[in-house]
Amino acid sequence: MNIYQDYIQEIEERKIQGLHPKPIDGAELLSAIIAQIKDKNNEYRADSLKFFIYNSLPGTTPAAVVKAQFLKEIILGESVLEEITPAFAFELLSHMKGGPSIKVLLDLALGNDAAIAKEAANVLKTQVFLYEADTDRLKAAFHSGNEIAKEIIESYAQAEFFTKLPEAAEEIKVVTYIAGEGDISTDLLSPGNQAHSRSDRELHGLCMMTPEAQKEIQALQAQHPDKSVMLIAEKGTMGVGSSRMSGVNNVALWTGKQASPYIPFVNIAPIVAGTNGISPIFLTTVDVTGGIGIDLQNWVKKLDAEGNVIRNENNEPILEEVYSVATGTVLTINTKTKKLYNGDQELKDISKSFTPQKMEFIKAGGSYAIVFGKKLQTWASGILGIEIPTVYAPSKEITKEGVGLSAVEKIFNKNAVGLAPGKVLHAGSDVRVEVNIVGSQDTTGLMTAQELESMAATVISPIVDGAYQSGCHTASVWDKKAQANIPRLMKFMNDFGLITARDPKGEYHAMTDVIHKVLNDITIDEWAIIIGGDSHTRMSKGVAFGADSGTVALALATGEASMPIPESVKVTFKGDMKHHMDFRDVVHATQLQMLQQFGGENVFQGRIIEVHIGTLPADQAFTFTDWTAEMKAKASICISEDDTLIESLEIAKSRIQIMIEKGMDNHNQVLQGLINKANKRITEIKSGEKPALTPDSNASYYAEVVVDLDMIVEPMIADPDVNNEDVSKRYTHDTIRDLTYYGGDKKVDLGFVGSCMVHKGDLKIVSQMLRNIERRDGKVEFLAPLVVAAPTYNIIDELKAEGDWELLEKYSGFEFDDNAPKGAARVEYKNMMYLERPGCNLCMGNQEKAEKGDTVLATSTRLFQGRVVEDSERKKGESLLASTPVVVLSAIIGRIPSIEEYKAAVEGIDLTTFVPSIKELVTVGH
Repeated sequence: MNIYQDYIQEIEERKIQGLHPKPIDGAELLSAIIAQIKDKNNEYRADSLKFFIYNSLPGTTPAAVVKAQFLKEIILGESVLEEITPAFAFELLSHMKGGPSIKVLLDLALGNDAAIAKEAANVLKTQVFLYEADTDRLKAAFHSGNEIAKEIIESYAQAEFFTKLPEAAEEIKVVTYIAGEGDISTDLLSPGNQAHSRSDRELHGLCMMTPEAQKEIQALQAQHPDKSVMLIAEKGTMGVGSSRMSGVNNVALWTGKQASPYIPFVNIAPIVAGTNGISPIFLTTVDVTGGIGIDLQNWVKKLDAEGNVIRNENNEPILEEVYSVATGTVLTINTKTKKLYNGDQELKDISKSFTPQKMEFIKAGGSYAIVFGKKLQTWASGILGIEIPTVYAPSKEITKEGVGLSAVEKIFNKNAVGLAPGKVLHAGSDVRVEVNIVGSQDTTGLMTAQELESMAATVISPIVDGAYQSGCHTASVWDKKAQANIPRLMKFMNDFGLITARDPKGEYHAMTDVIHKVLNDITIDEWAIIIGGDSHTRMSKGVAFGADSGTVALALATGEASMPIPESVKVTFKGDMKHHMDFRDVVHATQLQMLQQFGGENVFQGRIIEVHIGTLPADQAFTFTDWTAEMKAKASICISEDDTLIESLEIAKSRIQIMIEKGMDNHNQVLQGLINKANKRITEIKSGEKPALTPDSNASYYAEVVVDLDMIVEPMIADPDVNNEDVSKRYTHDTIRDLTYYGGDKKVDLGFVGSCMVHKGDLKIVSQMLRNIERRDGKVEFLAPLVVAAPTYNIIDELKAEGDWELLEKYSGFEFDDNAPKGAARVEYKNMMYLERPGCNLCMGNQEKAEKGDTVLATSTRLFQGRVVEDSERKKGESLLASTPVVVLSAIIGRIPSIEEYKAAVEGIDLTTFVPSIKELVTVGH
């Protein structure tokens, strides 16, 4: 069989699944299709034409190179087709979004045929995805007196690629669909266990919610063909948990509109809403597709006659419905008045959904086009030597006289692009910033690669200090899907210029270290801005933002990101930490005390948590910043003492050196460059030239939270509260309970110590507890399975050197073997300890899972329904989150311990303790 016949066979196989032909990205297959098109008598010619026109992927895919070249032949008359005229060929080129299509258009525009050059120029004026190779050609032609080049550059300076687009519709009719009650995790929209199919958009679309929900959406569309379906999180927030471009892609696939008639399964403009709005990272992803996210506030706290909040017997605020958005309700979004209506009745001001910048995203079909458009306009204006014409809405600039800067405001001002000299911006300002560190993870990486191809990027931006492609989300099980996808991803990213966990050449050991841990190590400046393809991109140095695969691609391609400077909430500590407590308990208590201090309002949501953690080095402080994703914060910043920051930078240097010694550095010596920058930063701190980052003493905050360590007397557990009568209260991270609540008798079916929330100290706690029990009882027996997954290989190496790993091996019934990784996910567990490969493991939900219906106690961050454990017919699965010593003891005794049992078990154990800084960590006089 030839390659075309193989494709036809694949099409037949997909038909059985109810799928259309898979989009073509390979050059060999498209070349065979073109050969059949050229053969007028070929029996497959009609189908080949359809595949060529409607089913080949644009951008820089190998197929796009072949397609663009054939279209060039048609335009030049070298190939003549009745079905594809030169005019139609130009139209097809206009939808290919850059890369080889731009090269072909420039060839034609700068060629000798005046009529063809004019047509090519008209198409080029609509394009924005140009890179240096393209603009250098235009610049050279302009300087040599080429009139067409001058005409194109003048068009770019006026941003006609944007101004000539149709305006956003004034009225958008929607019909509502309640996707769920309470917070809706992106797991519902794009389940982690289907991560392998994300790059096959149509196939992945089948996993959104349930088949029944998909049919209900289709029924609404049939009933309301002139309206868009708006997905709603009733009494909750839409899109919590992960950034998931695939989640937005799925929503767009089912409820959005096709981006281009010639690009299959790429839909844009989804409309989503939530009673409590949209999760910040998810909203960014919605912007990428030119969609709309609405904060409905259709349920509010019930007040008495004096204006006090009325509470139920559990002391929780009682909510009352302001207006209904029940499934099937027809509403009108007015983008001019910026209000939501039911008929003539005004329901809600939704101005935040339609800022000038968001209106531009909607008009352009997504935020990428705006980012590239602004860069192109700036470049063209510079070539012409003119002031940049005012086309785009001016960036919102907020300056507060006499008010100092928070830490995030300082970082954004330092990294701002295009800011007038001397201008200082405060929170709420829109800023373009340079990005220092970028991370791509493996289950979204293939989508990031697709995004890079679609925006015609071929090499990492030179202004990025370092970028890393991880292998942690597929570490647990090296199955056929992973074997097919991951090497291909690693080669693409390695060629693009990233440091990759796996070596495409196979020369260094595959590293499955957790992405956030690696990014935390390669961040060597607390003034850095980090963008990572995971919601837990929350570093203990710099300010890091979890992002969708598209925003990661944009950061890799341009070295920039655009966003408003977020507001900050200041978190400080007082009191003394009890000797039997672990720092993880402080993290949980921070959330609990914040909710108590603000009457149940989560002041962290959508804001920066500026935590004055002072004395904790990077590894330990990361436990706090990592959890801030579950606090629904946009990001977190650690304020450190000078000596502590130097210690963290020295640790980072040693870990980067290990990566170099493994052979992971590339030809640009990126890793060595990071060590050099770390040395420079250490010198600056030691000399006093530039001390550790601190906010100004007169900085302004949305709120200030003071965590009282004296109040933390028992280990704290985040409980999914799976049986709460109020469905909206289930599976949030806001139910924090102390150990005594469980009465010492709640059965635990599985314990998990692992993922990004643990560090070397946690693994030493495991070994210390085993040693204590062995000394007391003569042996250690587990009444429940205990899964242990170190986050990084270097932690295992250090534990081996220090003698801890030997004890862990002694009591393990399973130890990972990199030479023979598991080929299938474990479905049953025995009452023993499993030493798993470094990586995300159970936390991801895409490979390993607990047995259905289990009660899991984990150090993880995930308690969402179905993530770590699925429901069974006998009971709901539940994933409770606790500190390492609580998890280990629970696995040994098979239940959550009493406080007395816990205290006895940790006696003499070196827990992760915390002593608040006695220094005032601020800059005075600003």
